[in-house]
Amino acid sequence: MSFLEEVPTEVNDARGRVAELRAIREQVLAGPSERATEAQRAKGKLTARERIALLLDEGSFNEVEPLRRHRATGFGLEAKKPYTDGVITGWGTVHGRTVFVYAHDFRIFGGALGEAHATKIHKIMDMAISAGAPLVSLNDGAGARIQEGVSALAGYGGIFQRNTRASGVIPQISVMLGPCAGGAAYSPALTDFVFMVRETSQMFITGPDVVQAVTGEKISQNGLGGADVHSEVSGVSHFAYDDEQHCLEEVRYLLSLLPQNNRENPPATETSDPADRRGDVLLDLVPADGNRAYDMRKVIEEIVDEGEYLEIHERWATNIIVALSRLDGQVVGIIANQPNSMAGVLDIAASEKAARFVQMCDAFNIPLITLLDVPGFLPGVDQEHGGIIRHGAKLLYAYCNATVPRISLILRKAYGGAYIVMDSQSIGADLTYAWPTNEIAVMGAEGAANVIFRKQIAEADDPEAMRARMVKEYKAELMHPYYAAERGLVDDVIDPADTREVLIRSLAMLRTKHADLPSRKHGNPPQ
Repeated sequence: MSFLEEVPTEVNDARGRVAELRAIREQVLAGPSERATEAQRAKGKLTARERIALLLDEGSFNEVEPLRRHRATGFGLEAKKPYTDGVITGWGTVHGRTVFVYAHDFRIFGGALGEAHATKIHKIMDMAISAGAPLVSLNDGAGARIQEGVSALAGYGGIFQRNTRASGVIPQISVMLGPCAGGAAYSPALTDFVFMVRETSQMFITGPDVVQAVTGEKISQNGLGGADVHSEVSGVSHFAYDDEQHCLEEVRYLLSLLPQNNRENPPATETSDPADRRGDVLLDLVPADGNRAYDMRKVIEEIVDEGEYLEIHERWATNIIVALSRLDGQVVGIIANQPNSMAGVLDIAASEKAARFVQMCDAFNIPLITLLDVPGFLPGVDQEHGGIIRHGAKLLYAYCNATVPRISLILRKAYGGAYIVMDSQSIGADLTYAWPTNEIAVMGAEGAANVIFRKQIAEADDPEAMRARMVKEYKAELMHPYYAAERGLVDDVIDPADTREVLIRSLAMLRTKHADLPSRKHGNPPQ
């Protein structure tokens, strides 16, 4: 029996109708049953409405189509028509700015997508695109509603099409708070950022049972597609957290660093960190010896406002760092080699990670700061056979295609093709600076000497002494700190302690930068 059948029919005045409406709304807010709510919490999960309340500013949520119910028949569906149809949609604010949201309600049909469910999502996505505001999806669904057949599959197609249309237009954030299997996983993959919660969220195209049946491999759901797998191994997830509260708090923080859409700049804030603050500690943080490792994160902390930044893909491709931060209150995107991991070398995963980040920043008007300390691309059969050429070209393409302000800073090593790819002046960096410890060259001095002076070394009475002498000579001639600056390939060699002030002044000058790309439908980037 439906709720309306339980309500007395002799309601003829406005007050009676309002009372009836209030009773229906109370049922909508309560959800399907206390038992279903208890089952959700027993899994360590919040309800959809509790999640929305954590995401949005208090009291700001405006729900769209809360009374929507499916119209499917067969397989017992006609006897079960709950309000919302398993998804809550609407808009509210985060830090006072409009954000659209939809949240699967696992208590209703396991959050499975049917025709009415999909139509609600389509509508809120269209509203977000039209309004030019971010879209956040809180995912906790069992996939397509099998009882509705191909209508459910068509609903996913409509979501994918809108994800693609919104790409680079509004920020799209997917928050995985439960299962996401099969074709449903492609919607998060099309968005800008993916958040996951350990133990309770999983993403995979084919589940453990199918994997075992086809390949014989036995694996758990978390082992196949859990938060740690996707944040460390596959790179599908940008962030992973232990609980929903912390996860949604970080989503709010990320939104504070992003513009509403591609026609706006990111929000600026006031900072008490002086723009001309000297960073004398940088002189000791980075060893002059290019073979000694250090943590690039400490360099970033010293340069940015209040030492605060949001690292993206922190645990995947750790040989490169990508992060959002602020300089003098203005949002910037930072790409930096990490000497503490694989000596900061570029490989397939690092190239993909950085390329995706550069594209995101360029789409949303976020200036790029690149910190170089790179010995080159990772050599090896696996890398070459894995397509390091085309994957490295993704990063090159992303930089060359970016029209936002671009500043690069060479701290120490910058060798070979990796130097060019990491936003060198030759591919369009607006300004290039270097520290006095920089070494810019085709390759390291030892390798270069072995090639150039091979004959002299081989014929010498003491080959090792001759090699050492030639290495020293090569460094003196072609790798001294001012070689590139003398040829105009570096705009200036700066005192490391002045880095923050130099970057802030340069960004202020570039704030009105305008660059047009050639007219085209779109480029054809390397895949």
